[in-house]
Amino acid sequence: MISIADVRIVIDRGELVEDYPEDVRGHSCLILGNGTNATPIHVVCSPKSDYPAIITAYLPSVQEWEPDFRKRKRT
Repeated sequence: MISIADVRIVIDRGELVEDYPEDVRGHSCLILGNGTNATPIHVVCSPKSDYPAIITAYLPSVQEWEPDFRKRKRT
């Protein structure tokens, strides 16, 4: 389970991993950060002028991501 506090930490202190300016739903991006217990978390959000609209948050899989969770594995 990912808490609201963890999502806030990722957005405040995380690192931009992927940017999707041409997303059909509108500009969005993927941010990587660590939650309160140092667990890597990905947050997908859409930057708005007043706030970041959270689309989803998840624990990245080692099967899909490189060990640093910054790049997707090639299949």
